Amino acid sequence: MTKERLQKILSKAGYGSRRGCEKIISDGRVLVNDQIATLGSKADPAYDKIYLDGRPIDPPDPFVYIALYKPRGVLSTVKSEDERKNVRDLVEIPGYLYPVGRLDIDSEGLIFLTNDGELANRLTHPRYGHEKEYRVLVARRPDNEQLKNWRRGIVLSDGYRSAPANVYVESKSGKGTWLRIIMREGRKRQIRDIGFLIGLPVVKIIRVRIGTLLLGNLRPRQWRHLSPREVSTLKHNIVQQQ
Repeated sequence: MTKERLQKILSKAGYGSRRGCEKIISDGRVLVNDQIATLGSKADPAYDKIYLDGRPIDPPDPFVYIALYKPRGVLSTVKSEDERKNVRDLVEIPGYLYPVGRLDIDSEGLIFLTNDGELANRLTHPRYGHEKEYRVLVARRPDNEQLKNWRRGIVLSDGYRSAPANVYVESKSGKGTWLRIIMREGRKRQIRDIGFLIGLPVVKIIRVRIGTLLLGNLRPRQWRHLSPREVSTLKHNIVQQQ
């Protein structure tokens, strides 16, 4: 009989990230063999009776890994409080999926969806600082000082200083310019805020990479399952950065 930490079992079964499942356990909502579980409790789903809020937990689903091109106008959440579409509406397969690498509603590009709570948590946790790469169209031609400021980081309107980023000029587009930006953080609307503060209004944002996962040839609203090799590379990269 092989026992695992309870939060890992719950996460595998689709009840949230491992951190979220720790909160569920701390709140006293989980029973193992009629005993209230505590953080650090271990169990084996094949032998132990595990209940959440009085109901037996579902058996873990096979892990699913999906790359999606989120278009503009679609929310990065899996639930919407209004009539707007969210990324879950675009992937018509059963089961719960976590979105990894959220984008604001006006941005587009790569979103990673999975029911692998452990992988999702490690890809989103700031501690690991996984790279994210964007193509960004700004309304003007940047000068050297603007690029230098973006690269070294600036103080945002809320007082937070952005971390250094790699910023390259990719091509001209009318009066504007396409930039290639690689960063290891992702505060809400950060790229738009930086562009505004340094005098480069952002017109369009397309995310093309999360860690080792590439957007590739996907078009808006298209999605695909990751190959075993892509999943293995993602997980290997996470281990290397621990």
